[in-house]
Amino acid sequence: MKTILTAAVLAVCATPVAAGPIERACLGSDRPGATRGLCACIQQAADLTLSQRDQRRAVRFFVEPHEAQVVRQSDRASDAEFWQRYKRFGKTAEAYCG
Repeated sequence: MKTILTAAVLAVCATPVAAGPIERACLGSDRPGATRGLCACIQQAADLTLSQRDQRRAVRFFVEPHEAQVVRQSDRASDAEFWQRYKRFGKTAEAYCG
């Protein structure tokens, strides 16, 4: 029974999962350290800390890095709330993937 359970767990863990929006943006970036493994790890951190909506918004930072500065300096409450979630994501990714 343990062998069957172990095999089932391994099968689930080995099943390829479609790349999320952060992982795709990371892989598509021109950053030299953007490996498949690192980008997948960053996506996992995003899945732990950001909603799908927040992830789609954060993808813009890969395409247009200045957008992050605009959001960070914004006076809108929604931008400030998003920025706090994004900072938590960054810290999680650094701890989890670094």
